[in-house]
Amino acid sequence: MPASASDMTVRHLIDRLAALDPGTSVRLAINPFFPMAHRLADVLVGEDLDGQPVVYLAEDAEAVQYGYLPRPVAEALTWMPPVDPPTSSRRRLRAVSP
Repeated sequence: MPASASDMTVRHLIDRLAALDPGTSVRLAINPFFPMAHRLADVLVGEDLDGQPVVYLAEDAEAVQYGYLPRPVAEALTWMPPVDPPTSSRRRLRAVSP
């Protein structure tokens, strides 16, 4: 059975990774409500509930969080809204009559 339309396939993952420097560290972005970065430890093959093969990317055994996910990454994942720059660099003060 082929992967569902929403599943990333091994081919798609390889295509995305092939364009990158092979010496670059890999982190796993998890939890959109508290976006953190975690280190990967292994790639495993298992089966889903229908008995179909699935590749699992495993977090390191210590489950170390490497800090918050960088805001541009969280924005690209649509886990956080973009921050709009201030529209004015100066605040205007108005006189208030007593």
